[in-house]
This record gives sequence, C-alpha cells and structure tokens, in this order.
Amino acid sequence: MKKILIINGPNLNQTGYREPNQYGVTTIDQINKNIIEFSRQKNICVEIFQSNCEGKIIDKIESTAKEIDGLIINPGAYTHYSFAIRDAIVASRVSTIEVHLSNIYNREEFRQKSVIAPVCKGQITGFGEKSYLLAIYALI
Repeated sequence: MKKILIINGPNLNQTGYREPNQYGVTTIDQINKNIIEFSRQKNICVEIFQSNCEGKIIDKIESTAKEIDGLIINPGAYTHYSFAIRDAIVASRVSTIEVHLSNIYNREEFRQKSVIAPVCKGQITGFGEKSYLLAIYALI
C-alpha cells in the first residue's frame, strides 16, 4: 500500500467558512473525509496534516520524507514566497503535487506566482476539493 502525506497550509482550516465564493462551502473536515474515503478505494494510506506555521510544515515534510511515497501540498499563501518549504520539498526527494482549491491564475496578480510549483511533479488548481483527488490520481 502506498502512503501519501497531504499538507494544508495557513487558513485552510477555515475552508467552508472563509471566502466561500473562492474556496467553496465544503468544510476542511468534509474534504478530509472525502479524501480518506477515496484513498481507501484506491488502496492508498493517507495522512492529512494542517498548520498555519511554516516551520511546522517544514518539520512535517522532513520527518516523514522516508516514510511516504508521495506528497500533496496546498501551501496556501506560502505558495507565493516560501523558499523554505520549496527547499524542504527538494531535500525530501518525494514526488510532490501542489494543489489549490481556487484557480490561482484567475485571481489577484500576487497569487499568480508559485515558488513551489517548479519543484513539484505538477500543479492542480481550480477544481475545488476535487483538486486533492486529482492529485492522488496523479501520484498513483
């Protein structure tokens, strides 16, 4: 069985309540439940982690890199400026997919640049909660 780590960055714990026009009305707990159910059907073990703290995200990547087969990360606002998370992904040598609920290329200019995407296998953006399921497919 493959093991995938899913990391959600800052403010994603507010999904379902925060800017529903951008992020939808499905709560993060509901999204996580759907991810777990989908993963079971695909015989994939998932661990889901959320933090508003950059250092905790980096620590999680570093501490699990040798135990996982893939990483799915929604870095939230860190997408646009966290070279530290980018470096942790590179050092992990884990196949990584960046995901976003909203289409970052159809938003404010500052959200349209990702410093994370160039070190990932791919990026999935704009498909709401299905972005995570598409990322699981990509890693399979």
